[in-house]
Amino acid sequence: MDLELIPRSFALPAFRFGRLQSSGALSMVPLFGPDQGGTYTPPLSGLKLAGVRGYGNVELKNPSPAGVTVVPLHIGYIQDGAQNHCLCSSLFLGAGQQRLVEDACCVQQAQGGYLEDREQWFFVLPLGLREEALRLRGQKNYGKLWSEIAKLSVRFGLEARGHLEQVICRQRAVLTQYQSRIEAVPGQTGALFFLNERLVGVEIAPNAAYFSEIWMPLACFCYGTAALETERGRLPAEANPEPLPGRNLHELRAQLELIRQRRLDRVRTNLARLPAEDFEREEQERYLRMRLYTVGGDNFVGQYVEDDGRLIYASLTVRHKLLQSALAARPSPN
Repeated sequence: MDLELIPRSFALPAFRFGRLQSSGALSMVPLFGPDQGGTYTPPLSGLKLAGVRGYGNVELKNPSPAGVTVVPLHIGYIQDGAQNHCLCSSLFLGAGQQRLVEDACCVQQAQGGYLEDREQWFFVLPLGLREEALRLRGQKNYGKLWSEIAKLSVRFGLEARGHLEQVICRQRAVLTQYQSRIEAVPGQTGALFFLNERLVGVEIAPNAAYFSEIWMPLACFCYGTAALETERGRLPAEANPEPLPGRNLHELRAQLELIRQRRLDRVRTNLARLPAEDFEREEQERYLRMRLYTVGGDNFVGQYVEDDGRLIYASLTVRHKLLQSALAARPSPN
């Protein structure tokens, strides 16, 4: 796949592009960039939750003896019997460093108890919450995301409460299927995510090990929730298309390849319609030669990291207004 897939505003000259994968409303194009090696530790093995020191105050640590962790944007933690939290911003953690984040969000409104340094699993905020969470970075108000979580819950037919576990835990059996419906490829260091063939996210990791550890939370809990939301509203005929006609395996393969090419053509057409953006950027923090920036444009917002001018991490997601358009789009015929 050539660089013409990506509009100028998302040009990634150092990356190769893999084959478009699709399942229902969700599509993904793998990215293969320079593997930055062990300098940057992955978020599962190189990042641990030390605990919550009062609601909205999350303490993280990097237990690795070497390497820096780029904490993924909008990472959150789930633990039984404790009030779950997520972060509003990315940040840096050096080897052996422990750091208190004071502007985290509680994502479980009425649950008491603090997260502790014991068994837990992490997620990335659902796509529909990420623009608001980024806007709220720096604000020390642990309940600041509850109203948006309640709105998301209502769209899933659930009670209007600020309890994110209503979505990502109750729907976990369905959501976790997205990691196998759309598979990460060996050596992959990033991905472009599409919803109903509209670009909704750009995710780039420092190395393949980092991406492999963030893949499931991204595919299942971030982008999978948006795909599940739009698929829930489809008619039975849209959700369950008729089988492909064919007299033999050769004819079926030819039809499948034609469907893939048509979908790729529609993705390219939708990308070409995206206007070029002039992002406004704000430097968030520094670590040695590394710089974390928050960026915003008319259509996308997010954060990215440069190390001595080299792009090593990025997480850009579509603004809410465009997300609603993508969610409402109807599937195209084959």
